Amino acid sequence: MRILFDQGAPVPIVAHLREHSVRTAFEQGWDKLSNGDLLRAAEEEGFDVLLTTDTSLAYQQNLEGRRIAIVVLGGNRWQLVQRVVRKIVAAINTAEPGGYTVIDVPLR
Repeated sequence: MRILFDQGAPVPIVAHLREHSVRTAFEQGWDKLSNGDLLRAAEEEGFDVLLTTDTSLAYQQNLEGRRIAIVVLGGNRWQLVQRVVRKIVAAINTAEPGGYTVIDVPLR
């Protein structure tokens, strides 16, 4: 699976996704794109999953008919995110085109 990490997605998660191809928006040159343009570019490039920390994405964008699955993290502090890394990996591994999954990250 091809996974795109949006700005803010903790990069250490990559170590848990070895069977996937992972790129960051920055590596793609897409770090300045708005959400709509980022989703469009990711779909055009054949990414399967967008991992983001933008919890308002579903309210800002019409996600109907999208080919890319979106996994949203409720926080980005690695110390807290690593506690739910298994849930993140499971959400990515089971992501379906057009899917939208939110992973709650503990506050402390």
